[in-house]
Amino acid sequence: MKFVDEAQIEVFAGKGGNGCMSFRREKFIPFGGPDGGDGGRGGHVRAEADPNLNTLIDFRYQRLYRARNGEHGRGSDQFGAAGDDLLLRVPVGTLVRDLESGELLADLATPGQQVMLAQGGQGGLGNLRFKSSTNRAPRQSTPGQPGQQRRLLLELKVLADVGLLGLPNAGKSTFIAAVSNARPKIADYPFTTLHPQLGVVRIGPGRSFVVADIPGLIEGAAEGAGLGHQFLRHLQRTRLLLHLVDVAPLDPDADPVRDARSVVAELKKYDPELAAKPRWLVLNKLDVLEPEARSARVAEIRRRLRHKGPLYAISALARQGLEPLLRDIDQALRGQAGGAPDAPDARDPSDPRFASDEPADRS
Repeated sequence: MKFVDEAQIEVFAGKGGNGCMSFRREKFIPFGGPDGGDGGRGGHVRAEADPNLNTLIDFRYQRLYRARNGEHGRGSDQFGAAGDDLLLRVPVGTLVRDLESGELLADLATPGQQVMLAQGGQGGLGNLRFKSSTNRAPRQSTPGQPGQQRRLLLELKVLADVGLLGLPNAGKSTFIAAVSNARPKIADYPFTTLHPQLGVVRIGPGRSFVVADIPGLIEGAAEGAGLGHQFLRHLQRTRLLLHLVDVAPLDPDADPVRDARSVVAELKKYDPELAAKPRWLVLNKLDVLEPEARSARVAEIRRRLRHKGPLYAISALARQGLEPLLRDIDQALRGQAGGAPDAPDARDPSDPRFASDEPADRS
């Protein structure tokens, strides 16, 4: 299914039914009095977060949504029925904005959460409502009110605990495929990932977290280079960022340190709050280097970046060094729920656990 994370729609709530002007006319009852009923309320337009959906593609093909009008009132004290509400099902994590004002109307971040998008018009009053001791034969009624009409922008931000950052071909897709059951496209050319991918990492019974992979971020993304910043919104709900860096790029002129700094710079241009999230550095593809050169390369990159936070050395392809990383992520997320996760210091690539051939737990 095609992944769509943005859509514009127009919603029309139902119009209220008109009130009725009627008088009771029966044999042997010459002064029956007014009996016109009220009109029914117009239908509302609501949105509900559905955990079974993961894309806004349905709203690309249908852009107009109308709720039913309320029924008109009738004689014999009959009130019109209210119009049926229209329920739009959207993925969990959808933001709803008013396209005219830009106001954020709702953030549907909880499964089953509902929000009113457009309110139906009130039904008109029948002449039954206007009778009194001084006005026994009212000849007045009111029309139903129109329902709200709105142009809306739907934006999807995926819900994930951990987000992956890095240049194209840094190994993000290989990483998420190695630690979860996600099966993204993997190839030896850049931009194989064209839309976000989600994977569930299972650490043990009842212990898991969700990882989000987005297309690679390159220098100049703020000016529209590559895929630009259009997918960075999906990292705004994450609690932890993993910055993957290719320590052995194929291009001899490429510099891992310069590439890492360019990603951080683009992150700050997009959203300073996103750039301030906890970010762990993950040096990938260490299996390409000779074992005796790995420690020196890790130390050099850390010194040049002046990185004082957590740093890990792994090989996603060989599935080496993944277990300590995943275990520390799980521990940080569980221990610092809703706050900034802490983590241990760097994992030395000369550590015996890095040389282990045992794959990460993917049960």
